[in-house]
Amino acid sequence: MNFKPVIKWSGSKRSQASTIVSLAPDSYRTYFEPFIGGGSILYALNPPAAICGDICSPLIDLWKVIQSAPDSLIDQYRKDWLRLQEEGHPVFYEIRDHFNKTQDPRSLFFLSRTCVNGLIRFNAKGEFNNSLHHSRPGINPDRLKPIVDSWSERIQGVEFLNADYRITIADASKGDFVYLDPPYLNTKGRYYGGIEFSEFLSCLEDLNMRGVKYALSFDGYRGDKDYSAPIPKELYKRKEMLASGNSAFKKVQDKISEQVYESLYLNY
Repeated sequence: MNFKPVIKWSGSKRSQASTIVSLAPDSYRTYFEPFIGGGSILYALNPPAAICGDICSPLIDLWKVIQSAPDSLIDQYRKDWLRLQEEGHPVFYEIRDHFNKTQDPRSLFFLSRTCVNGLIRFNAKGEFNNSLHHSRPGINPDRLKPIVDSWSERIQGVEFLNADYRITIADASKGDFVYLDPPYLNTKGRYYGGIEFSEFLSCLEDLNMRGVKYALSFDGYRGDKDYSAPIPKELYKRKEMLASGNSAFKKVQDKISEQVYESLYLNY
């Protein structure tokens, strides 16, 4: 499936979306995604009903604006983008300061579309700290509008929660489907927030006991480095290895391109 992201988020599963969707259950009632990020699986799956969450409140605020006020989002982006073209880089840092003071989701959207490689990145204080991409002017608002409109239409029936993953999936029951894409153990610091591993394993065990089907993206390989996590075999029925292209950080870190393979655990 070929679609353009509306929010660029570290660890995007857009390159794997078609494969993950093909491995999803044939039928289910409600779809749950407690680490929504950039929402690639949500878009590709297009479920009949969905509850999606994340602990990052600015991210969830942005999803809600895309859902309920896409025109105002584009209007503000257009104003900021035109100022950036006319006045130059100080505009970016002015808007970054504004976001860090107000957490305005419209400012976050502008920053995500004009920063280095589109990577939304926060420091330990929760402040956006990526820099302006000087060699690119940011996507033209006329090109961005149809992307926003497409996503807004796609997510109209979704309930978005700013919550811990356990709260987001608390009501999942037999007949529902949960997709989990948490921060990886070996990449903490690049992702917003983190999870305690033993608590997460208890959550998977609980889903099994409740008869809830889940798919879990959790670890893998990058180049010759093994990032496998000790997921107990009794918690899943099969494991698939999915190619996800080259490391999204190679340009930022100025490293040689490394092929990435990620694990997908299925309990059905």
